[in-house]
Amino acid sequence: MVDSLGMRRRLFATRSVDSLVADTEVDGQTLKRAVGPVQLTALGVGAVIGTGIFVVIGEGAGLAGPGVILAFVLAGLACLFSALSYAELASSMPVSGSAYTYTYATLGELVAWIIGWDLILEYGVAVAAIAVGWGGNVNAFLDATFGFELPAAISQSPPDGTVNLPAVAVVLMITALLALGVRESARANLVMVVVKLAVLIFFIIVACTAINTANFTPLLPNGGDGVVSAAALIFFAFIGFDAVTTGSEEARNPARDLPIAIIGSLVVCTVFYVLVSIGAVGIAGAGVLSGSDAPLAAALSDGAGITWAAAILAFGALVAITSVVLVILYGQTRIFFSMCRDGLLPRRLATLHPRLGTPVVLTVGLGLLISVLAALVPLSEIVRLTNIGTLFAFVLVNIGVLVLRRTRPDMPRPYRVPFAPVLPLLGIVFAVYLMIDLPGSTWLRFGLWLLAGLLIYAVYGYRHSRLRQQ
Repeated sequence: MVDSLGMRRRLFATRSVDSLVADTEVDGQTLKRAVGPVQLTALGVGAVIGTGIFVVIGEGAGLAGPGVILAFVLAGLACLFSALSYAELASSMPVSGSAYTYTYATLGELVAWIIGWDLILEYGVAVAAIAVGWGGNVNAFLDATFGFELPAAISQSPPDGTVNLPAVAVVLMITALLALGVRESARANLVMVVVKLAVLIFFIIVACTAINTANFTPLLPNGGDGVVSAAALIFFAFIGFDAVTTGSEEARNPARDLPIAIIGSLVVCTVFYVLVSIGAVGIAGAGVLSGSDAPLAAALSDGAGITWAAAILAFGALVAITSVVLVILYGQTRIFFSMCRDGLLPRRLATLHPRLGTPVVLTVGLGLLISVLAALVPLSEIVRLTNIGTLFAFVLVNIGVLVLRRTRPDMPRPYRVPFAPVLPLLGIVFAVYLMIDLPGSTWLRFGLWLLAGLLIYAVYGYRHSRLRQQ
């Protein structure tokens, strides 16, 4: 019984915040603090605004009609609860690793391994899937601008093609950029964020000149249930703001900058989503949006008579997806880096390049693996693992805030979630509600991935953990 109790204590042993911060100062494993609040906020916007606003608005309109506008507000509010918890933990623990690190400090090593292993899958699959989408948008842009497309054999993954070369190209390009340095990556992302926001501003301005108020009635053709169903779908267009926290260790002033970036990026994205949805419904109506694979282009063409706008929107979507690939792949490398530095994965992979200051070997290795996945593997079903992984992380981060409030009440907190424990509990409720709605096949794949992770932890991670080396 004593041995069993001792094993439990070792499995759920936590790391103090002080020790986690101290690890960031180890020679050869210290990331450069080179990113400010504007660049951090741009990372959040870069991760969130992708194909979601260019595509999902049509699917949401099919469920809620003009009420899709309210669905965007509701989805943004649901994310806000978890964003506040991320902001508190990120400002208190300015360490790379996001939910993995926060869980290590609150719920113990085993739970931290589970969420870290989960995030590796979530981010990796997301990057591969987004890269595949990038390949599809390359053809959409070429068709809208120049009137030709790349052959399916070299632009689509099986079974529709042979190999998706555009997907490979974008992953390798972003991998090279991330290896060069976080400052260079953040600057490139900032430029792409400005471009895609400019494209959305163009859409909003044009829409304002041709709005037909009759398109807003009836506002709720399917009642409140339609809005809730659309919000559950649209929620996934907001996923990505948590990637900001993976840059905690590279923020120049994390206590101030991280809460600003996390909450600020979510607010910016919500405002743009709502304004775009108002404009789209106003000029074209919910029926036009729901019946098109490119709803914003269809809105401008049918509602405002601007047929040439399809090329601009295709370009905006291409830039938007590129920035999402950059931020999500960046997040995965930093989570993997943290797990390696903690000894749960091979520690030598956490070694930084002496001149570039980035984990080059780790970054290149992950980039090559993901490029192969994007080139050859059909991702239509496995992509749903991204959703369940994100929601699982949201649950644990909200729990982490509540645990630290109880176990470390005197710990310095530059930012505190207001109205705790109410708002963290609401964050848990929203995440669990959306997880329950996911299909059984997604839960099965998620369970199998976690079982594989537990096996690796038992064979390697547990014995090589820094907790066991001290």
